Parts: sequence; structure tokens; C-alpha cells
Amino acid sequence: MEEKRFTGACPANLKAVKITGDFWSRFQELVRTQVIPYQWEALNDRIEGAAPSYCMENFKIASGQKAGDFGGCVFQDSDFAKWIEAVGYSLSIHPDAELEKTADEAIDLVCSAQQPDGYLDTYYIINGLQERFTNLAHNHELYCLGHMIEGAVAYYQATGKDKLLNAVRRYADLVNNTFGTGQGKIPGYPGHEIIEMALVRLYDITGEEKYIKLAKYFIDQRGQEPNYFRQEIQSSGKPWGWAKSPFGLQYYQAGKPVREQTAAEGHAVRAVYLYSGMADVARKTNDQSLWNACKTLWNNIVQKRMYITGSIGSTHYGESFTFDYDLPNDSVYGETCAAIGLVFFARRMLEMEVKGEYADVMEQALYNGVISGMSLDGKSFFYVNPLEVIPEASEKDHDRSHVKVQRQKWFGCACCPPNLARLVSSLGTYMYGTGSLEGRDVLYHHLFATGQADFVLDGKSIEIQTETRYPWDGTLKTAFTIPNGEAAFAYSVRIPGWCEHYSLTMNGASAEYQLKDGYAVLNRTFQDGDVVVLQMEMTARLISASPEVRDDFGKVCVCRGPVVYCLEQEDNGNKLHKVRLSGNVSFRENWEDMLDGIVALECEGASVGEAEQTDGKLYRRYTPPVYRPKALRWIPYYAWANRSAGEMAVWVRIQD
Repeated sequence: MEEKRFTGACPANLKAVKITGDFWSRFQELVRTQVIPYQWEALNDRIEGAAPSYCMENFKIASGQKAGDFGGCVFQDSDFAKWIEAVGYSLSIHPDAELEKTADEAIDLVCSAQQPDGYLDTYYIINGLQERFTNLAHNHELYCLGHMIEGAVAYYQATGKDKLLNAVRRYADLVNNTFGTGQGKIPGYPGHEIIEMALVRLYDITGEEKYIKLAKYFIDQRGQEPNYFRQEIQSSGKPWGWAKSPFGLQYYQAGKPVREQTAAEGHAVRAVYLYSGMADVARKTNDQSLWNACKTLWNNIVQKRMYITGSIGSTHYGESFTFDYDLPNDSVYGETCAAIGLVFFARRMLEMEVKGEYADVMEQALYNGVISGMSLDGKSFFYVNPLEVIPEASEKDHDRSHVKVQRQKWFGCACCPPNLARLVSSLGTYMYGTGSLEGRDVLYHHLFATGQADFVLDGKSIEIQTETRYPWDGTLKTAFTIPNGEAAFAYSVRIPGWCEHYSLTMNGASAEYQLKDGYAVLNRTFQDGDVVVLQMEMTARLISASPEVRDDFGKVCVCRGPVVYCLEQEDNGNKLHKVRLSGNVSFRENWEDMLDGIVALECEGASVGEAEQTDGKLYRRYTPPVYRPKALRWIPYYAWANRSAGEMAVWVRIQD
């Protein structure tokens, strides 16, 4: 395989990064002590009042340990796969003998269901192996394998144990021998993507080129004519749910070859999983045309189809993208998994080329549209992440019934909770990267948290220690420990796109640096004990959307640093649609211990009083509404719905 020519950032080794700061370490500890054990109970159907999972039950049936029928969604195996991946990441940063023992026993059960030829999917093992690989568009076999590969690699990297890794290699080998354009092979590809980026990880861990070639095949074959999915659907003789939809085969991103796709279309999670795999394959194979397609699709998402929270997917119909600038707040889908997938895509774009815009979006999604999907106690979850909520609408309007006012204990389709757990547990690989710049090693600092990390730069072991109260405070202090005394490398720290004013010092004096693509680059010989301080001015600010976004026209939202804020009924009463802000509003910032510690914002606004409705008429001759002063209190969006059920709004009306 030809060496790559892209000059992006290689992610940090997870075991080399330790996050200790209050914000992200609390989330990681929550995942380790609450979420992973809770999800294990859920996978075993032991959560009272929660929808049953059937996941581990299916493996018992498939392995012959008990009799029964398949239960749950066709992709139920993937819930275990994501759980074991989260376990692997958690063990990498926090060894836990009891958790490892539980995981080993679970792996024993899963592997006992594997068939002699390597096949491992409980839906078809239980329901009939003769039907396997006959419904690729809908039945998720390759999706489940992709997640199982991701989990197996993570667990192997954490523990050195290869039982699950060997099992998925056998299954991947079966798939490799089954699919392709050669004689006797199936010229198909997955309906729900993820195996593409998973195969790249399998290639990285094994060095076997057949896996990267299989990933490239799945990407290159997708959408080619004759279209495999069209033939598969026609031959089945069964009704096709998307036949009369606006999506058609683009629901699966399979209506045309990937290099011809210029807009993010169809199911949002499938889309960003595909784009992540495309970026991986482009990087590994030096495929410039595939990289160009990634950039085109990235720009379409972040410039025309992404919410301010980093959520994507505008409609519950197909959990999908719709059209440019269609970003409704109260009927949004904004699946937690979709925001997570966007983070995957963003990091892979950084691996291709280091630009601040990719890390900005990664940060935007993480602090808002991702962690909003989990309650602060780690025991309930949002599948859908709305930007405006009216409880009565969720209860009585079918078109908004998917929008929940409170997080749920579990879901029959439980993709989001374990997905969130695996991302939070692996966050260290998103914070830093290494690469080469102007002939020197470079350390990229993408995301900010208190902690330490170890790297080899200029052939020498280097430890960095970071102190910060981010996202509540804009000071980032990074100290370098270099046992050999000095090392020549570049330290490249991101200047967030939200930051308008900042200063950078080196050992207390103004630092010399070059601003390059959103990063401040200090290219020098560093000495043991050097300290770099980035001071970012962090104040509340008003953000407006493009005037093309109909739902946000004439409105603003409030942000501070990377955090999006919202109004909640708990603090401001109901009828939030009547609230108005002045363009010159000023905010008071208060640190509060509630909601696990936040910076709350207060300001003076206005609202139409109830007295204006006393005549009881539904319609009347227009007269200007009378606004009365109203004190407003804002909390971080990710923390909403952790106290009581009620209205919520991110966007409010503005009057300059």
C-alpha cells in the first residue's frame, strides 16, 4: 500500500491521555461507574420499567444455550458491540478487574454463537441462515459486523485479549470472500454504513491489506449501475417503504456513486458514518477524488444543514436530512447518534488536513448535541434532541410525538446510549494529534481539558500537563516536561472559531507564533519546564442564523464559549415563544453548583403580557404588541430537562 501523502493529525493514543478536569472527567467517570453498568443491566433486560433489549438473550438462543425466538430490532447485536467498545475505552483509561471479568464472560457468550464458517449475526442464526446476505439494504448484517469490529479492536487494545478480535476477523474474512464484483460474489454493500471505517481499524491493527481493499470496494461500489439495492428490492417482491419518498435510494446514500454526491441526503447517521469511512479510505489510499467528495459533503452539512448545537437530521421521517437551510427547532430529529457521527467525521477530516473548522464543529457537537443525549445521572437518555419543546405539542401532535420532554430509561432501538458511552470514554483520542509541519514533529491541541498526556516528539519522550476550567473559563495553561532537557517540535493549539480576542504567552512573556488555519503554531526548541498560556476572552454573545433559515429568521440564540444556552420553563415560566431580547442586551454570569456546576446567565428581556389576550379573539386588527420587562435566566442546553418537565427554547426573538 502506497504511503499516505495527506498531512493531517494522527489521533493520540488513548492510554497516553489522562483527563482529570472537572467537566470531561466527570462525564467519563459517570460513564464508567453508572452508564456502562446500567447499560449492561439493560442489555440483559434487568431495568424495571425500561423497554426490553433482548440483546444478550439473543446470543444465548443463537448459541444453543436456551430455546426461544429472536427479540428486538434486526440490529440488536450492535448494542453489545457498542457496549464492549465503551468498556474497552474505559479499561484503557481506568483498569477495572471486575468490569473486565464481566466483559470476558460476555465475549465468551457472543463467540459461542459463531458459526463454523465465521458468520456471527443472531438474527439470521436464529431465523434461518439460508436468508443471510439477501436483504443488505435493510437488515444490518454488515452494520452489526462493523460495530463488532470496532468493539473487538478497542477491547484488544485495552486488554491484549484477542478472542473477540479473532472472531470478527473470521467473520470479516467470510465477508471478504463473499462480496465483490468477481464471479460468484455478491456485488452488494451495506444498507447502514459503518463497516467501512471499522475495516480500516481492522487493517490498522492487523496490517492485512484485504481489509482496506474491502472497505474501498464497499465505498466504490455504492450507487453504481446496475444498482444493487434496486435489484435486491425488486427481486424480493416486497413493498419498499421509500418508493414514493423524496429520498429513494439516497435514503441509504446509494442513489448515485459517492463521488457524485454533493449534498448530505437520506438517513443522517448512515450518512456521516459513510463519510467517515470515505475519509479513512481516502487517507489510507491517497484517493484525491474521494477526499474532494468528503470536503464537498462536509461543507454542505456545516454550512447549510447543521443545527447550532451540532445536531443533524431535520426530520423524523427517515431520521433524515431534508434540504438546505431546513432546520426546524420544534420538530427536529437531531438524533444523538447523528451528532456523534458528525464528531467521527470531523476527527477524520482533521486526520486529512488540520483546520480549525473541523475541530470547531467537533467541539460544537460534543458540548451540545452529544451530551444533551444523556441525563446528568447517566440513567436516562434522549434519542431526539430538539431546540424547542412544548409539552402539549409532544403529547397531542403526531408530527411532534417523537420529541420527548423527558429522557427515557432505555429504548427498544437503543443505539444512542452505548454510542454516547463509547465516544465519551474515547475522548482522549479527539483532544490531541501528532503530525509533521515544516520538517518538524508537531503536537496538535484540538480540544481542552485538565489532564496530562505523553508523546514522543523529536525522538524524545515528552509529557504535557494542562490546567483549565474550560468550558466555563477561557484560560488554558500547558506545561512541558522534557526529561532530556529540550526538544525541537511545533506546538499547535487551536484558537476556537468562537474566540474573537485572545493572548498567548510563553513563560510569562508574549509568545512568538504563526496563525495557521485556526491554530496558533509555536515552532521552536522547547525546554523542560516551559509553560504556554492561552487566554481566551469568554463572554456571552448573541448568534444569528443565515436569513435563509426560515425558522430562525428574526431570532437569536445565546452562546458562551463553546456552550449553547437555552431558556427553560423551570426558570422562566411557560409561553417562551413570547419572549424578546434587545440587540444590546447585557448578561450577568453566575457560577452555580446546580446541574453539576454551570455558569448560568441572567439578562433583562421582555415578554407579551397575558393582559393583551383579554378580548378572547383568535384574530383581530393588528396593533403593536405591548412588551413588558421580564428577567430571563439561561442554562446550558446540554443540561435541560434534568429538573422538571416543561417548555424549552434555544432561539428567541430579537429587536434591535
